[in-house]
Amino acid sequence: MSMIERVWAKARQNQKTIVLPEGEEPRTIRAAARTRDEGIANPILLGAPEKIRAVAEASGTDLKGITLIDPAHSPKADAYAETLYELRKAKGLSREEAVRLTADPMYFGMLMVKLGDADGLVSGAVHSTGDMLRPALQIIRTRPGIQIVSSSFLMNCPNPALGENGLLVYADCVVVPCPSAEELAQIAISAADTARVLCGIEEPRVAMLSFSTKGSAKHELVDKVRRATEIAHELAPELLLDGEMQLDAALIPEVGQLKALESKVAGRANVLIFPDLQSGNIGYKITQRIGGAECYAVLQGLAKPCNDLSRGCSVEDIVNTIALTAVQAGSVQMAR
Repeated sequence: MSMIERVWAKARQNQKTIVLPEGEEPRTIRAAARTRDEGIANPILLGAPEKIRAVAEASGTDLKGITLIDPAHSPKADAYAETLYELRKAKGLSREEAVRLTADPMYFGMLMVKLGDADGLVSGAVHSTGDMLRPALQIIRTRPGIQIVSSSFLMNCPNPALGENGLLVYADCVVVPCPSAEELAQIAISAADTARVLCGIEEPRVAMLSFSTKGSAKHELVDKVRRATEIAHELAPELLLDGEMQLDAALIPEVGQLKALESKVAGRANVLIFPDLQSGNIGYKITQRIGGAECYAVLQGLAKPCNDLSRGCSVEDIVNTIALTAVQAGSVQMAR
């Protein structure tokens, strides 16, 4: 069973409600129907019901059993607007502006998750990452102890000798361009949690990557990774985490023993933390395009799960992201 098949199976065991703000978008509508048919989650489509039904009819998609909600005419709109006003009034948001924003499906969906009317949210087929992250940070906010939202890529590599039987978690590859040492430490801790929850990796082994291994090079960029390693140890002393180290020292046992003999992570890492967004984004694309790995992206660090799609996503991509979000939601509830 592949990683994504295990995620689907886990999602089916404890069905969650996932809201889709881009409910009038054709791929999203088909993905909602597939999600319902596969028993992965209970999808909610946001938008004008007549438009959703027209798009569904044009593609021959059956909407039976799928909840449609029009944010502009929802009986909960006033209560949602009041919640948004209370959350943002200290930042200068007026009640009138709160009412206007609540009619926006993205804000409405975030408020559904905030208030427990949905367990998670998936968008991005139309909206940019920024369009989704802005209301997520304003409404959902970050988990206790975490001040930064980042991303992890779940890399399912064809070589079972790598990581955890071919599974590797890469972070951050999408969100934070140039993290500080403190932010890098929090990204590492969040990525280890992602490895446990979504990949079923019972023992995350986290490598803080650099162009240096254990002092082999001197540079301020190396110093940042070394400081991030120290901070991560302070924040999560139980976590198997080490650095700084080069990629081959992190993944290849012979190289790890040669360059970092005393390390419990070197040569057997399954979570790789890149020092900045440039290296992370390049690294995951090389692994995907040249290494032939399957990859699945999730956001991490939010108090409740909200995940972003590529605007070029397929129906299958949306369904997989819904499944991942549902499993994240189950983990959040278990942790309460």
